[in-house]
Amino acid sequence: MTLLDKLGQLVVAIVVFAAIIGLVLFVADRARGRRAELWQSILFLAPSALLLIVGLIWPALRTIYQSFFDRTSTNFTGVSNYLTIFTQPELLLVLRNTALWVVITPILATAIGLVYAVLVDRTRFESFAKALIFLPMAISFVGASIIWKFVYEYRPNQGNIQQIGLINQFLVWIGLEPVNLLLQQPWNNLLLIMVMIWIQAGFAMTILSAAIKAIPDDITEAARLDGCGNVRMFFSITLPSIRPALVVVLTTISIGVLKVFDIVRTMTGGQFNTSVIANEFYSQSFRINDYGIGAALAVLLFVLVVPIVVYNIRQMRKVNAR
Repeated sequence: MTLLDKLGQLVVAIVVFAAIIGLVLFVADRARGRRAELWQSILFLAPSALLLIVGLIWPALRTIYQSFFDRTSTNFTGVSNYLTIFTQPELLLVLRNTALWVVITPILATAIGLVYAVLVDRTRFESFAKALIFLPMAISFVGASIIWKFVYEYRPNQGNIQQIGLINQFLVWIGLEPVNLLLQQPWNNLLLIMVMIWIQAGFAMTILSAAIKAIPDDITEAARLDGCGNVRMFFSITLPSIRPALVVVLTTISIGVLKVFDIVRTMTGGQFNTSVIANEFYSQSFRINDYGIGAALAVLLFVLVVPIVVYNIRQMRKVNAR
């Protein structure tokens, strides 16, 4: 397919989209009677609902169906793909790594963001300090991974070879041998997790800082009059007051961690026992061509994410209702 053909398809798609939107607006404008608002709502929601069905619901159902077949999607195998995930040592390692990410990343990222938000709250350099920790949020996961890959970079300490990795250069300065950090198991998983924490701490700080500023002044002033110190103020006033925001931050980061792919793919490619569910799904489906296992991993990821999403939505509604 030539470039001209692709441009032609793009133009046709834009024209069709504009025609559909124009038709919806025309019919909605013509609607009359007691049920006019109902028909207008249906017409405006119909294109979005159609895209949702075609782009999300149908692929999800197709993936669930495919997870009960073999690697070629021709022979029905029942739940054997799911049994393989929970019995094969390599895939059990993937589940362990994913659990490690989910346990460590949200807790540390939220803790760092919370402590930072409390420390810089109402200081003279608050805006600048917040901008510094929030900057990683503006970088893509791939970009952040490349940055940290240079931090962990290793070169054999032979001859005049210079270390370009920050950590290994520091080790050389203090008289130690450089270490290929991304090969050190299981610590390499923690090094990858550090990248996610670096990115998400800014998000946690932003949400929690807003929650802290929303605490009524009369509550904090009354606590001060009662002789409440900074530490007691933090645990007795600040934490209980921002609990809904804390839950939202923890669950939001957990959802992102469960779907993490870019960091692992960019830094190790899932090698050296660092693969997680999302990366393994990609490897099984598009490198090994085992569509059955790949689909089962996708369904497992969906099952793990949905409860957190539902809980997160409920907590956000509670926060908005206050």
